[in-house]
Order: sequence, then C-alpha cells, then structure tokens
Amino acid sequence: MRSFIVPVVAALGIGSLAISVAAIGSGAVLAQAAKQAPAAKPAVAAPAVAPAAEAPAPKQIALTEKQIESVLAAQKDLDAVTEKLPEGAAAKPDPKVVAQLEDVSRKYGFASYGEYNDVVENISLVLNGFDPQTKKYVGAEAVIKQQMAAVQADKKMPAKDKKTALADLNDALKSPPPAIENKANIDLVGKYYDKLFAAMQEDE
Repeated sequence: MRSFIVPVVAALGIGSLAISVAAIGSGAVLAQAAKQAPAAKPAVAAPAVAPAAEAPAPKQIALTEKQIESVLAAQKDLDAVTEKLPEGAAAKPDPKVVAQLEDVSRKYGFASYGEYNDVVENISLVLNGFDPQTKKYVGAEAVIKQQMAAVQADKKMPAKDKKTALADLNDALKSPPPAIENKANIDLVGKYYDKLFAAMQEDE
C-alpha cells in the first residue's frame, strides 16, 4: 500500500489502511529512516503519532473480528480507487471518487466509507504500538525509541537524513498517541498482525 497521503482522501478525513497509517505517522522521512535502519526495517507498520494539528486522535471504537476481515478484504478494491487520485489533487474531493469509495465500503459490509475509516484508524492506532520484531504490543512510545536507536546505529544513513529522522522521532515523542481505550483491540489486531502487515507491504 502507498505510504503517502492522497490529498483528496485526506481532505475527506478518510483513507486506505496505508494512508491512515501514514496520516498517523510522522512523515516520509521517518518511513525512509525505518527502511534504511536494519533493526527498524519492518517498522513501516509502526510509525509514531504526528502532532495533533496534523492528525487528530481517532474516535476509538471496540473492533470486531469481522471488521478487520472486511478491511483486509476491501483493501484491493479501495486501493484501485485511490490509486487513480493525483498527488496534487485539489482540496475539494471529486464527488465521483467519494461515491466509488462509499460503494466499495458498503460492498464489504460497512455503513459508509467513514465507518470503514474509523475501523482503519483504530487498527492503525494499535499497530503503532507493536514491536515488528517480536510482534508483541509494547506501546507506541517504546516503538519510537526503538526506531531512534536503529537510526542512531545506522552507519550508512547520510548525516543530514539521520538528523532529520531523529528530529521527526523526537517530535513524535513529544506528541504521544492516546492510550488504547479498548484493550481487547490489542489482542484482536495481534491475531491479524501478519495479514495486516503483509497488506501494507504489498503496495509499498
């Protein structure tokens, strides 16, 4: 899945799994740093939360197994719609695109694309706290610190990129994500961790 935010989708406040993770993340530099640092290579699925002004905290809901399975099932069709969107799209969403996204969401059992997005945001919120090495939930702050250590230890990363990545990670630590209100979501996302992570890798 793409690791950038499509402006039209972002204007709707909604997006695919990868887009939502990116929206919660601290930016492309962090994603690149995670890829370049050996210890943090799989951490694409666990970026830190951006400042609240950029990514408001999602409305937390209790996830169900059916919702997660539906998100995974809908991914291919939703990506087919969002991939057509230009990166420099205007702030006003195309009504045709909105209608397509709504149709695909309903096809997979969601009341609307907004409901689909709420589910994706809650999945992403939990994924941010998973250690990609152990596949265990450790919390987003611990994951950020692991990424910082990996970036600092990376001898191949250019000094300028390293400085930028560390600055982004430090900013992320200053804006910690909200605590997971529905603890059962952690076990549920953990059960589907491999499938969710694989889905994000497919379109990288």
